[in-house]
Amino acid sequence: MNQTPISLGIDVGSVAVKVVLLESGNIRRSVYRRFTIGPYETLSAVLNESFSDLKGNPVRLGLTGIGAKTLHNILGGNVFGEIAALAAANFKLVPEAKTVIEMGGEDSKLLILDSERKMVADFAMNAQCAAGTGSFLDQQAGRLSISIEEEFGQLALKSKNPPRIAGRCSVFAKSDMIHLQQIATPDSDIVAGLCFAVARNFKSSIARGKKFDRPVVFEGGVAANPGMVRAFTEILELDEGELIIPEHHKVMAAVGASLLAEEKDEVVACFDPSKIESYQDFVTSENSNREALKFSFPSNKHYDVHNEKIPADGPPIDVYFGIDVGSLST
Repeated sequence: MNQTPISLGIDVGSVAVKVVLLESGNIRRSVYRRFTIGPYETLSAVLNESFSDLKGNPVRLGLTGIGAKTLHNILGGNVFGEIAALAAANFKLVPEAKTVIEMGGEDSKLLILDSERKMVADFAMNAQCAAGTGSFLDQQAGRLSISIEEEFGQLALKSKNPPRIAGRCSVFAKSDMIHLQQIATPDSDIVAGLCFAVARNFKSSIARGKKFDRPVVFEGGVAANPGMVRAFTEILELDEGELIIPEHHKVMAAVGASLLAEEKDEVVACFDPSKIESYQDFVTSENSNREALKFSFPSNKHYDVHNEKIPADGPPIDVYFGIDVGSLST
């Protein structure tokens, strides 16, 4: 059993869980994992695989993200706001930072930092709509059958003249993409256009005239996308070295939560991640007792098809072929 409690930061986000182990202010272990199952099942798997040695030990536990309050009810620990957690991480890991852009699955944040006084001078976040975030890019990549993690960013770098695409609304973006596909626009130009749309949307809808003091730090899962790095560099007119991507950019909020937990110095005496499984079993059993909603659709109403065969042995006839490529059907 550890004699000196270590600090564990957990960020349960909208598309991924992030866990960071801190010892005496230094990062010893970090894991970022996108959901393949539910968030708490994913977290349970991460803790069992990479942090099993902590079970039964005293731990300073810091929680942040959309699932932090629920996790607090399961494991204990302290809940910290995402802005406070991100600020703490940047003051520690990127002390020269003046402006922070954090972009995750369903939200985007702008932080203006006062590094001398170690405080947040100003901040802004997106509204509840996820347009212009990581999920927005995921959704559009799916429509193009492009891997968001492997192909999307590299493909965007090939574009010389990214077209203008709406970034404030997924519906408008989809309409623009369909139009571009119909006029045979290369996929590289479309994905680059999406990256620039997200960057422009961030500047106009979230920053709203706020000054981007240099250096600017770009973090969150979206910061791994080189197409987005290019877009922010050009949209914000940044010179080389003025846009920083931290080594731990995907887990910065978890880093901050662990730092704040270390500062608060309240210990969970016997850390037990197996409580997550017990909680999940309870939720599953509760849901299984609920009567599912039943919908019934007449089978003959899905499609309206008229198919008249043309006789093979008759005289030649004039036929006309019409195609309507719409936004949802062909």
